[in-house]
Amino acid sequence: MEHPEAGGINSNECENVSRKKKMSAEFEANTMDSLVDMPFATVDIQDDCGITDEPQINLKRSQENEWIKSDQVKKRKKKRKDYQPNYFLSIPITNKEIIKGIKILQNAIIQQDERLAKAMVSDGSFHITLLVMQLLNEDEVNIGIDALLELKPFIEELLQGKHLTLPFQGIGTFGNQVGFVKLAEGDHVNSLLEIAETANRTFQEKGILVGESRSFKPHLTFMKLSKSPWLRKNGVKKIDPDLYEKFISHRFGEEILYRIDLCSMLKKKQSNGYYHCESSIVIGEKNGGEPDDAELVRLSKRLVENAVLKAVQQYLEETQNKNKPGEGSSVKTEAADQNGNDNENNRK
Repeated sequence: MEHPEAGGINSNECENVSRKKKMSAEFEANTMDSLVDMPFATVDIQDDCGITDEPQINLKRSQENEWIKSDQVKKRKKKRKDYQPNYFLSIPITNKEIIKGIKILQNAIIQQDERLAKAMVSDGSFHITLLVMQLLNEDEVNIGIDALLELKPFIEELLQGKHLTLPFQGIGTFGNQVGFVKLAEGDHVNSLLEIAETANRTFQEKGILVGESRSFKPHLTFMKLSKSPWLRKNGVKKIDPDLYEKFISHRFGEEILYRIDLCSMLKKKQSNGYYHCESSIVIGEKNGGEPDDAELVRLSKRLVENAVLKAVQQYLEETQNKNKPGEGSSVKTEAADQNGNDNENNRK
């Protein structure tokens, strides 16, 4: 039997190496095809996954580049994985006709199944969500407020001084888990979609993580089973369409876009049931420019906060002035000099 010389490779080993290279190439091709079908196919796949077409001239430098790219990919994936929206842009529903109609709908459903009372959204929380986002600290909240303020002129330019009327008619669900009042079809839908896309772009340009605008479907939620896990444990796994059958084509009324709020999902709600609001923009005028109750509450709260901050700042400034070294002695010296001058004048 012949043995290969030292450092030599027999034919079987060459075939194994060739087969491994071929399998590796096929796997890489299949992987690329799979990536193209993924939701993030619009980004540069080679850059995102650390794949390069350049020959490996310097192995050490190539390995360092791969480590750097791998670390970047991990950070990007961690950023996407950790994304959990906790703030949103809200169009509050203030039309009493709409609110009354939804409450009638809710009561009609509860009469048929009392367990679903736990799934109902309170009337003070009715709104349309324009955009969801993640704001992790006060600095990011302030950036979000700036983005909201920048959004105002874009919306006013889009509407050109006209009111955007949002008519609500009919009922829909998301997977029979969330019940909502539909926004009726019409040109107003395109205007609202354009506002949502502009908001998405404006907040992203500020570096804020936001939800995808293409998934935006304007709706007015009136119930959701997730509000009470107790329901699923007791056999309520979906919203039965028969419960709201009489309201399938019901006209609930019209809401005029007047205000957009930056709201928190997690902070304690206001006394009227509406979400904690960080800031708002007013679009056009409503009822001759008279603010509604929610706006008055916000304005009052803002005035109180400003007054408190001003008082604290004044107190700190006075405290610092008292504690500055040398000031007390200088005051005493000036007083002594003044007394001395007075004595001299008296002698004269």
